[in-house]
Amino acid sequence: MIISVASGKGGTGKTTVATNLALSIDAEEVELLDCDVEEPNAHLFIHPVFEKTETVFTAVPQIDEEKCTYCGKCGEICQFKAIVVISDSILPFTELCHSCGGCVEVCPEHAITETGRELGVVEEGHSNGLRFVHGKSRIGEAMSPPLIKKVRSHTNPDKFTIIDAPPGTSCPVIAAMKDTDFVLMVTEPTPFGLHDLKLAVGAVDILNIPRGLVINRSDMGDDKVREYAKEVGLPILMEIPFDRKIAEAYSRGDMLVEVIPELKEKFLELYRRIKEITGQEEAK
Repeated sequence: MIISVASGKGGTGKTTVATNLALSIDAEEVELLDCDVEEPNAHLFIHPVFEKTETVFTAVPQIDEEKCTYCGKCGEICQFKAIVVISDSILPFTELCHSCGGCVEVCPEHAITETGRELGVVEEGHSNGLRFVHGKSRIGEAMSPPLIKKVRSHTNPDKFTIIDAPPGTSCPVIAAMKDTDFVLMVTEPTPFGLHDLKLAVGAVDILNIPRGLVINRSDMGDDKVREYAKEVGLPILMEIPFDRKIAEAYSRGDMLVEVIPELKEKFLELYRRIKEITGQEEAK
């Protein structure tokens, strides 16, 4: 089973939930994939020993101007304006390229081939038996979905896979959530939390993936998040209180389930609830 831990906005506690859920389960049963490749931080809590590093490239056009007749067919097919023909000049904007290969296919002179552009790296390792994989974007890189897909390609089908998704509802989040079995959304009971939760629920519902909710800092704010969850049939699977001890542990990079042992049972109950909703475990 693959679950994605997501949120409509940053700072809700998504990584806190993903890492502590992973550490609460038997290390042989679970793996953690950090797909927030623009700012991965799960490793700061997991402290893995990395054993493999792979540089990831994406295909971009390379022009042979001796063959090019500047017909403009490549520019016509590109939906992202990543290649433009102006008079007797051709300008590839490789940062905009989505690597579809359309320009290569339509070029009548076979003047376009593909070369690689570096996106970042994928690192794989272990922490006390827990398998961990994350991606790190190249500084200044704007195209993160291909790197996220590369991280996801490391999924072990025999393990319970937890994906720490990027915040928001844009293309990187969709790449992290698509084709997963369950989306665990994390929010906080504030106006901003509710607003962005609604956006996230809309995105997940389009993908038709079962979803559940964790409310972090649950005893602050108001009850509007709970009212909305009830209205749209979003089950609240766990609530984490607004606690100074939790904040101090997080600020030190400590795991909550180690500092506050009673939270481990709550995360295990969250795990059981997810399996129950997805049909992986019989309801008790």
